[in-house]
Amino acid sequence: MPKQEKGTSHQTRPVSKRPPSWCRYAPEEVEALVIKLAKEGNNASKIGMILRDKHGIPLAKPITGKSVTQILRDNNLAPAMPEDLDILLRKASALATHLERNKADQHNKRNLQIIEAKIHKLSRYYKKEGALSQDWKYEPKIASLT
Repeated sequence: MPKQEKGTSHQTRPVSKRPPSWCRYAPEEVEALVIKLAKEGNNASKIGMILRDKHGIPLAKPITGKSVTQILRDNNLAPAMPEDLDILLRKASALATHLERNKADQHNKRNLQIIEAKIHKLSRYYKKEGALSQDWKYEPKIASLT
């Protein structure tokens, strides 16, 4: 029986919780960069990628003591809806419009059900954490598909 060695390609997070010695940014500079990038319209994950790729900052949290979303929340720049839930809602909406045009697409009908299950699970978590209001409810675009 061959060994299961698939799926080993991924990014590894830095082991140390301290800022790297080669990163010469001060916490105030990193926070100013995050705020500037957020005002340009970038979301939290995009800000993290820009900090990593263009500025050489591997993680904001070891340098500033706060995550990117905490910095945005402190400066009233955080979105009302959590980013991962918003992406799932957009994906479900796009898939629902696809299924309106292609009614016999059974594979994507199942994919929509899986995405909606993820939305319900995430919404329960965010309601429990207080990131969403308790009366928030996901309204599927097409109710006749189920």
